[in-house]
Amino acid sequence: MRVIIILLLLIAGGAAAWTWLSLEWSYSDGERAGVLQKYSHRGWLCKTGEGELAQYVVPGLAPVFWEFSVRDAAISEQLNKAVGHKVQVHYTEHRGVPSSCFGDTTYFADRVLLEDDPPAAAAAVPAAAPAAVPPAAGGSLPSGPGAPH
Repeated sequence: MRVIIILLLLIAGGAAAWTWLSLEWSYSDGERAGVLQKYSHRGWLCKTGEGELAQYVVPGLAPVFWEFSVRDAAISEQLNKAVGHKVQVHYTEHRGVPSSCFGDTTYFADRVLLEDDPPAAAAAVPAAAPAAVPPAAGGSLPSGPGAPH
């Protein structure tokens, strides 16, 4: 019985150590820029911030989509407000994280910079009604091969 308890403690300690190491040490880090297409909070038990960045490599071609996760509440709030805007995201990549409770992707955003100004609130301008076409002289309808009869 004592051996089983020690074995279970070693397994639990090893899993905790692996989780801590995979979250603290990053495999890589970098910057990505593009238009923030969507940002949401997902998960059944563990809610995580998940975003999608559209990177336009060449104007006129389809964008490349990059998905990332967010663990910081302040960054999450910034991204909620930046949907639809061009942003620059600094990220760290963490491979081997043992659970999706920390994020659905291996990329974790830790800084965000809004690259464009938010659009000013457009005043509601009513659409102009199309100009009425005056009838032909004398009020008669047009005649000819394409005219209605």
